Amino acid sequence: MRLLLIWVLNALALLTVANFMPGIHLGGFADAMVAALFLGLVNTLIRPLLILLTLPATVLTLGLFIFVINGLLFWFIGSVLRGFVVDGFWYGVAGAVLYSVFSWALSAAVAQIVRKT
Repeated sequence: MRLLLIWVLNALALLTVANFMPGIHLGGFADAMVAALFLGLVNTLIRPLLILLTLPATVLTLGLFIFVINGLLFWFIGSVLRGFVVDGFWYGVAGAVLYSVFSWALSAAVAQIVRKT
């Protein structure tokens, strides 16, 4: 049940990002659910490997290269899925940052509501 709630919250965060960023386009809530699923899978399976492989670049840039990795993965998912489009690399970086912020904020708000009940 908790995993399903997180998935829906991430889809809502992705819809919010698409409304804020002009270079990120979503077809609807169903496309947001599919994109959130793929983003979760990529962030769970591929991102740690990329971070490990690019560790020297990450250390040299004091961790800023992780923004590049996140942007590339966000852009990659936008190029693979049909209903989710990211217009370019910089939209991918900005979208990944906003997606992280909105996802965190929604999860924190729901956690506060659950604790109070």
